[in-house]
Amino acid sequence: MMIALFARASHTRAGSSDPSSSAYSVASKMANRSRAAAVVLAISSLCAVLSSATVTVNEPLAAGLSWSFYDASCPSVEGIVRWHVTEALRRDVGIAAGLIRIFFHDCFPQGCDASLLLSGSSSEQSELPNQTLRPEALKLIDDIRAAVHSACGPKVSCADITTLATRDAVVASGGPFFEVPLGRRDGFAPASRDLVGTLPAPFSDVPTLIESFKNRSLDTADLVALSGAHTVGRGHCGSFSDRLPPNADDTIDPVFRQKLAAKCANDPKGTVTQVLDVRTPNAFDNKYYFDLIAKQGLFKSDQGLMNHPATKRMATRFSLNQAAFFDQFSRSMVKMSQMDVLTGNAGEIRLNCAARNSRVSGLDAAGDEGLAADA
Repeated sequence: MMIALFARASHTRAGSSDPSSSAYSVASKMANRSRAAAVVLAISSLCAVLSSATVTVNEPLAAGLSWSFYDASCPSVEGIVRWHVTEALRRDVGIAAGLIRIFFHDCFPQGCDASLLLSGSSSEQSELPNQTLRPEALKLIDDIRAAVHSACGPKVSCADITTLATRDAVVASGGPFFEVPLGRRDGFAPASRDLVGTLPAPFSDVPTLIESFKNRSLDTADLVALSGAHTVGRGHCGSFSDRLPPNADDTIDPVFRQKLAAKCANDPKGTVTQVLDVRTPNAFDNKYYFDLIAKQGLFKSDQGLMNHPATKRMATRFSLNQAAFFDQFSRSMVKMSQMDVLTGNAGEIRLNCAARNSRVSGLDAAGDEGLAADA
């Protein structure tokens, strides 16, 4: 295909309907340059696609999930999700980090059931760890849900759309492509405050993080790899203020610490933010681990990975070998995506990701409408 494109461009340059016309010659040269530029752009785009890392994950599947769940009922779902995510990132690159955070904050407390997407006074979104979730990312998920349901009917859950959108955001940002099993149903209720409180905090030390992940059947490799998602995104000053003066912290680069302190010195509304990866903040790569080596990890929970014997070796390996990081990250994401999932009649397919569907039992608020999960 590329040879044919070059041949076509060469043929156009050779031919001329009026060689004696200087005006035509100039116009022809300009047109040929435009075509050549288009060829180069097409080839560059193709190469970028081909060079994107693909990781094959052969993990045992949770009951009810399948690698081909929507092949018959909604074969276009992955294409629809991918298009919307790509368009959203073209307008706002920060959407990628927003989706990754939503996915993790949904799955970790009580499983990947889209309970985090439910709105209301008693929702998970009102809890402290979730108050800075990106509204644009939450809206994107429901916009994708509307497009998918328009194409296929109410066949795909918000939980599956969140999973696919997060994977595609990783890929669109330069990260690995990995297949995800599908078939999740949406939960009927938000996670409790106690469960939301199990989310790892940015000021947690490594032993606390290891124990927290262990309680969710995630191991140390999962901890180190999933923390690498901080290669994109931003943190508010309040999330790393424990590392700034007057507190003492010799695990952070003094110059970096001074810059952060100056940046956060005038933050009365708590709106000042700092990129999590100072090297390539908008690219999903392994530079986050370089930051840790340079003592420029933003959170205590990040920097600790390079300082604790249980995690230092793997964090160092990921800094030297991006393919190893991508491989483990993909495996850990697929593993986490299957935690405590609801399938079959255990959940529903929401017609609005922010609201539970009405039920025959009449237990839901009046005015809701929707469809219970198919058997």
